[in-house]
Amino acid sequence: MSRIPAPQVAGYLALAASPTFAIMALASALTDRGPAGAFCGSGPGGWPVDEMAVMYLLMSAFHFSPWLRRGP
Repeated sequence: MSRIPAPQVAGYLALAASPTFAIMALASALTDRGPAGAFCGSGPGGWPVDEMAVMYLLMSAFHFSPWLRRGP
């Protein structure tokens, strides 16, 4: 059984961070916020992106650099 070197595993984990946070942002923007959503401006007819979705989008952007380093 061969083992994958730790730097290679770390590289794959770094590539997984940005898409994972983007999916979490999408999921948090699409979920129902319940009765408290009306007070936060994310109720019916409001902007569906709340603080958690913005945080996940920022985290996705900050973790995008490994994708930029992958050159041709």
